[in-house]
Amino acid sequence: MRQSRPGHDEFVALVLEQMAGFGVPRVRCMFGGYGLYRDDLMFAIILQEKLYLKADAVNVASFERAGLEPFTYASKGRMVTLRYYEAPPEVYEDQDDMQQWARSAFEAALRARK
Repeated sequence: MRQSRPGHDEFVALVLEQMAGFGVPRVRCMFGGYGLYRDDLMFAIILQEKLYLKADAVNVASFERAGLEPFTYASKGRMVTLRYYEAPPEVYEDQDDMQQWARSAFEAALRARK
């Protein structure tokens, strides 16, 4: 099992605590971070103390209106952008906000499965 950085486990615990009313997602280590799953669908990524939530054509406008950035990384000399956007800062203080955003991300994952 991979060793986490100090503080990383605390951030994951905070995210899970804030999502408690939405249901407890399964957390899986991946790519130096974590994938959050519900019903075997990944709807969020935690990487470098940031939470990214799944977006699609239905919910992406909410992320864009809030000025949130998509998850990007460099691969083979080019930037790759995924359909996961950084969560708004208020979700770490307000469980209701976290649950609404998590639900929206999970619904995007459900739509992607179809």
